[in-house]
Amino acid sequence: MRRPLAKTLIALWTIGLVSSGCQSTRSHDADFALRPGDLLFQDIDCGPLCDAIETVTRGIDGAHFSHVGIVSTVDGTEPLILEAVSAGVVKTPLSTFLDRSHDAQGHPKVLVGRLDEPYAALIPDALDTARRFMGLPYDSVYVMEDSSFYCSELVYEAFRLANEGEPVFAVEPMTFRDPKTGETFGPWVDYYEELGVPIPEGEPGLNPGGISRSPDVRIVHAYGLPEGWRGRIRHED
Repeated sequence: MRRPLAKTLIALWTIGLVSSGCQSTRSHDADFALRPGDLLFQDIDCGPLCDAIETVTRGIDGAHFSHVGIVSTVDGTEPLILEAVSAGVVKTPLSTFLDRSHDAQGHPKVLVGRLDEPYAALIPDALDTARRFMGLPYDSVYVMEDSSFYCSELVYEAFRLANEGEPVFAVEPMTFRDPKTGETFGPWVDYYEELGVPIPEGEPGLNPGGISRSPDVRIVHAYGLPEGWRGRIRHED
């Protein structure tokens, strides 16, 4: 029996978010210390949905991102990352997060973003809020303002609520169309047909690339090279 495409794509997304590989650790990674509230922008190779997301979104300095998580804690055995994946809102060990996809040199395709003041002061409250969302389901429809979350929505809501309801990151009309043809990507058509809901074209939303381009976020570390990234690290002043 043919497996429905929507379920297949969600399964591919799940595989991309939990599989481990042969992680290569560089010496300068050991010299870098994550902080609670750091944002991990990830280029995941999870199949047609990730490809479509990266085609219609733009990350900092050309980087292709399809996922974002937020560092919850850095003490203990290893840092833990709060993220929204197909299993819902969960905490994931850093090593598992980094092992999902690798560049040509075997390094994790992850950049670390860090919030500048005044928004950095919101981090403790934002993390408390995100932790309260743990166990809530994944938002497979990508519609905001419900009781489920996709990855960027989790980050957005955690900081918005910590900022007394005022958004920290910009929300823009979503598109599921190929910018070259103007046609909706085929995988998205099949995906939403099988979910039985309309494609939320033009509805408000956000994505990892958009968050990475926030003027209040600095890229402070590169574990590896996400596709397309031609940027630089912005060290502390």
